[in-house]
Amino acid sequence: MSTSTGADELRRLQQPLKRRYQSEADAALVTLAADGDLDEGLTCTVQTGQALVRAGLHPGTGGDGTSACSGDMLLQALVACAGVTMRAVATSMGISVGGSVHAEGDLDWRGTLAVDRETPIGFSEIRLRFDLESDAGDEELATLERLTERYCVVFQTLAQSPTLSVSRKRL
Repeated sequence: MSTSTGADELRRLQQPLKRRYQSEADAALVTLAADGDLDEGLTCTVQTGQALVRAGLHPGTGGDGTSACSGDMLLQALVACAGVTMRAVATSMGISVGGSVHAEGDLDWRGTLAVDRETPIGFSEIRLRFDLESDAGDEELATLERLTERYCVVFQTLAQSPTLSVSRKRL
């Protein structure tokens, strides 16, 4: 499929949605959800929509390495969202792009294991990198990167820190 055909198809798919959201802002509001079941031992099975993923402790915190690490899953969600967003933006811009997306993040296990109360819990830094193949010029690729960052839901969520809450209900 040529990039102009892809751009036309993307516009065809998105234009009715954009018109609706402009006239009915509430129609654009959506609540996404994720569910998991607390398993025996130290795992939680997460329903992904495509398959079940068993998440567990990373070996650096006592896991045996056979279950998915939620930190890895967070980075995978970032890579997935950034990759899909980049493809959509590139299609919209009419440029051809290929390659790969890479994310890595730094953690200090002393925080989550309560070894040192001063050590932050969670990622201290996350780096997202695109290794691209394209005939587009440097200026176009810079615009592609900027727009991908701007419109990537997971990137912006991490960058903006949404309001979080926790609740509990007895079954």
